[in-house]
Amino acid sequence: MLKYVKVGDWLTLMLGVLVTAWSFALLWHTDRAEKAIVRSGGKIVGEFPLAQDRTIPVQGPLGVSLIAIHQRRARVAQDPSPRQYCVKQGWLARQGEMAVCLPNQVSVELAGSKKLYDTLSY
Repeated sequence: MLKYVKVGDWLTLMLGVLVTAWSFALLWHTDRAEKAIVRSGGKIVGEFPLAQDRTIPVQGPLGVSLIAIHQRRARVAQDPSPRQYCVKQGWLARQGEMAVCLPNQVSVELAGSKKLYDTLSY
């Protein structure tokens, strides 16, 4: 089978691999997260810089959730929700990542200098 592959075939294959790698490196990146946007009941409680370590108590309908910011990362450290999905999500480090505690209506989202879009409007 390899005897039918010509030099031009190999060059085309290598060019395709290089273009794919270049496109991936150029287009598949996110800007660095700069702040954590904390919401309760759909309203912004505050925007906190990730450069400063802190713990933020946020009041929700079920009780207080604790948002931790440490080493340019954020997470929901404690939450009174029954299943603890947002706590289990762990540390958020990249722009656009979000943890949502639905029963307690508390969320934390990481944002940067530019707004990222998951999808464009229809």
